[in-house]
Amino acid sequence: MSNTNVLTLIGALLAGYFLLGLPLGGTFLAAFGPAIKIIAILTVLVFAAVLIYKGILDLLGKQ
Repeated sequence: MSNTNVLTLIGALLAGYFLLGLPLGGTFLAAFGPAIKIIAILTVLVFAAVLIYKGILDLLGKQ
């Protein structure tokens, strides 16, 4: 597994995590708050699952 690929996946995971804590109150994005939270949760779950899957494949020596 290439280093760049792993760093990209970790970056996307962190972006989803920080999107969860984004304060939207008082901004024009406050109306989209629930949708943004759902997108953030899905982002974290998907990229965490991909990282776990790639890690298991790497441990087993498969590409």
